Amino acid sequence: MALDVLAVGPLYQGPGISRIRLVAEPSTKPASSQKSSVPSNTKLTTIETKRIMSVLDETIQKVELVTLLGYVASNKEGLEDLLGKDITRAVREHTDLCQELLDHVGRLQEEERRLKEEEDFEEEAWFKDRLLSIERQKAHLLPLKQQVRDSTKNILRLLLKNPQVARLLQTQTQGRSAGAQSFIESLGELRGFLFEKLLTSPMEARDKLQFIQEVTKRNTRNQEVIDALQNELAARMKNRAAEEEYEELDLIHKEEKVQLEELKQRYDVLVEEFTQIREEREITSKKRLEDEQELVRMVRAATLIQAVWKGYLVRSMLSSKRKKRGKGKSKDEKGKEKAKGKKKAKGKK
Repeated sequence: MALDVLAVGPLYQGPGISRIRLVAEPSTKPASSQKSSVPSNTKLTTIETKRIMSVLDETIQKVELVTLLGYVASNKEGLEDLLGKDITRAVREHTDLCQELLDHVGRLQEEERRLKEEEDFEEEAWFKDRLLSIERQKAHLLPLKQQVRDSTKNILRLLLKNPQVARLLQTQTQGRSAGAQSFIESLGELRGFLFEKLLTSPMEARDKLQFIQEVTKRNTRNQEVIDALQNELAARMKNRAAEEEYEELDLIHKEEKVQLEELKQRYDVLVEEFTQIREEREITSKKRLEDEQELVRMVRAATLIQAVWKGYLVRSMLSSKRKKRGKGKSKDEKGKEKAKGKKKAKGKK
């Protein structure tokens, strides 16, 4: 809920404590060296260390209570008998303040979104006025935020005055958000780390630091050996890969060589067949040419014979016509002579 965020907000302003993790890792250090890293004491002996742990425990308790305010706000009726009137009233007022703050923040965000859509007019006077208005509204939120903080402190004060109610409320862990639970777990880990740190004497801290430095150096040397081995392995793998690639290429070359020999044999067969076909075609072409030339000669001879025959026929026809014409003329001349003789005979009479 947003209420959780607003309630816990002031407690999240410190460093990123949630990132702290204490993980036990196995070590190769001898038992004697590991023993020196374990604190010899199990209880805090000085007032300062006890105060430090007391402050941290109180902080964790307050965080556990504050992170449940959202759950309390949403279940006021069911928890009213448990919390009492004062705490219930304080929670209700706190809820109203948070809701008011959320409403103001929501309106401001909406105005900023609209203003961002019109940022092309940022040089206009009305744009600057609206921007100034938003800044003023943000400044007016500061007192309201302070009221929320004061309300949170007041609820914590009331809860701590009634330890039994606080303990019962702390058992309602199901009402805590996942982020808040993770933060509390991180605080618990921080407490364990700090407790171990406070139990460690200066001499033990020095021994522990020396132990850590030795482990770091050993780890560095081991890492260097690992890197060298990895580089050597990579080089060998690379050479092996090159050899495999060469063998694969050689195998491909042999296969291609066999295929080339087969292609050469096929080529030789095809060349021989092509040569035979070409020779046959040349012979056929030569014979066809000779036949065509013979045909041309025969056509010319036939044409010549036909011409001679036609000439002979024409001359024969002409000579026969001449003879006929000669015979006709001789008969006409004889008839004319007879007619002339008859005329002369008549005249003499």
